[in-house]
Amino acid sequence: MIERSQSMHPDLEFSLTLTEISHCCGVSTEKVLTLIAEGILSPEGAGEDDWRFGSVDLDRALRALRLERDLGVNPAGAALAVELLGEMQRLRDRIRLLEGLLFER
Repeated sequence: MIERSQSMHPDLEFSLTLTEISHCCGVSTEKVLTLIAEGILSPEGAGEDDWRFGSVDLDRALRALRLERDLGVNPAGAALAVELLGEMQRLRDRIRLLEGLLFER
């Protein structure tokens, strides 16, 4: 599995197939299908053969898989944790923006 200490850069966009994202994460396609079923990943496309995953999906998959591996969290718990971590980051970004506006003077 790929180790990452930071989130993927949000400006970097790419498109991965089901096989490619499973390879990047070091897991089987069946495991990626579990991540989709839990709502961790949201592929674009009509079916498995057409699915495309972006940088946000790869980041979320790697986070969830780390939580499962390192902390023994089940897939449903990993989905909740990934969602909460994302919300925390959005709030931090918003605070940073607001602080910049307030203290810009």
